[in-house]
Amino acid sequence: MSIIDRVEISAFSFGVPGLALPSHGAAGVGNLIAEAGSTMPCVRYAVSLFTDDGARGDYVTHWVGTASALAQTVMLAPHLIGRDADARGAIWDDMKRELRAYDHMGHGPIDIALWDLAARRRDCSVASMLGAWRTRLPTYASTYHGQEEPGGLDTPEAFADFARACKEEGFAGFKIHGWHDGDVAREVRNVEGVRDAVGDRWPLMLDPACQLRSWMDALTVGRACDAAGFFWYEDPYRDAGVAAEGHKRLRARLATPLLVSEHVRTIEQKAAFLLAGGCDMIHADPEYDMGITGALKIAHFCEALGLDLQFHACGPAHRAVIAATRNTHFYEMALVGPAMPNAVPPVYTCGYTDQPEAVGPDGCVPVPQGPGLGVTYDWPFIDHHRVQHHVFGKESSSVS
Repeated sequence: MSIIDRVEISAFSFGVPGLALPSHGAAGVGNLIAEAGSTMPCVRYAVSLFTDDGARGDYVTHWVGTASALAQTVMLAPHLIGRDADARGAIWDDMKRELRAYDHMGHGPIDIALWDLAARRRDCSVASMLGAWRTRLPTYASTYHGQEEPGGLDTPEAFADFARACKEEGFAGFKIHGWHDGDVAREVRNVEGVRDAVGDRWPLMLDPACQLRSWMDALTVGRACDAAGFFWYEDPYRDAGVAAEGHKRLRARLATPLLVSEHVRTIEQKAAFLLAGGCDMIHADPEYDMGITGALKIAHFCEALGLDLQFHACGPAHRAVIAATRNTHFYEMALVGPAMPNAVPPVYTCGYTDQPEAVGPDGCVPVPQGPGLGVTYDWPFIDHHRVQHHVFGKESSSVS
């Protein structure tokens, strides 16, 4: 038995060149814009687990690394001390209960670190522990939102040009995140223009990210997706992606499959949403959905119903899970744009990357095969840029 005796959580900062906040100045996953000469400050955090037999497991967050998620991870960390590191199922259940009054977003990084620890103790990859059968994953380009400021994805023509470039670069597909104002006419022009730019057969997807103002707006844009032969239509309108009845009625009028539930938390609620007819495919994310353990539960539920799911966002944990999942289609390189790098942390010393150059001529990215998650972190970089440090267990609990 390997007992967890210390947990460390390190929040750190880094800058992403070419990105900035829009004029309103509010941060958020989808609120970044292209701005030449700017550097966007970002904060993510690392979770490190240590055991009494000298083992260690780590995970560094990508898109879940917000202040809100960090607070939940810090809240959960003390509950790991003294636990059997291999008792992932029991730990998962206990932490799920502990966050029952919250959105569970801080749970995933801990579960992923537990999987990394378990695989490293066995000198194998997480992917192999999960029974992975793929070593390369078809990858689509997932765009930043359209922006009102000049530059980046500021017009339907800019989206069309970028889609054409991504196709030429070898991506397996392309997903549009439209503008924040929910302008139906502009969204329809964008759908039509991107399809015209890339031809009929290349997979295209649309994710308004709940910015269309009404159900009728969602229906209008969805019909444009039907006409353009889109592969899926995702989180269309301002129910925040959680109204099963509204999406059931939308599905009845559209041919394009609906991908919903990115913002529905817990497997029970996602299951209820799907069974109520709210979507054709469920979204899952090892960071958002309570770790690799949670993502696998969602995948198996969908498989039991004979349905597909799609994994949200990117990272080494995502690649491991997708490699072991039959009923899914693509890996999402989120988020990218013209001269807009992906705002994930530059913390890998092993060559791992979620920038566009990771996509090979076959339209795929590799699944890491080394021990644990298969990546090596740049701990000197993380420590040098650390802005918070929490330690629980063997060393006395502290916050700095």
